[in-house]
Amino acid sequence: MKITEEMVDYVAGLSRLRLDPEERGDMTRELEQIVSYMDVLSQVDTQGVEPLSHVLPVCNVTRPDVVEPSFDREALLRGAPKRDEATFLVPKAVE
Repeated sequence: MKITEEMVDYVAGLSRLRLDPEERGDMTRELEQIVSYMDVLSQVDTQGVEPLSHVLPVCNVTRPDVVEPSFDREALLRGAPKRDEATFLVPKAVE
């Protein structure tokens, strides 16, 4: 695929980049090299290779849910500067 300066201008606009003419030429050449390398990779025989989402095996580290008693609410609220029956009262943070 041939990368044109119009394509580079379009991508630069999406990226909110301002490229001067020299940078535009450099970016065109660099993107052309990247795309040509992707063409080389597309020629690699991947028949029989299973797709991967991660290079290394990933496992989710979890623990079993165990019901345990929580702290006494009255003991926690005892030190509050302001409170109601069940919660801390704090100054309004957002208007």
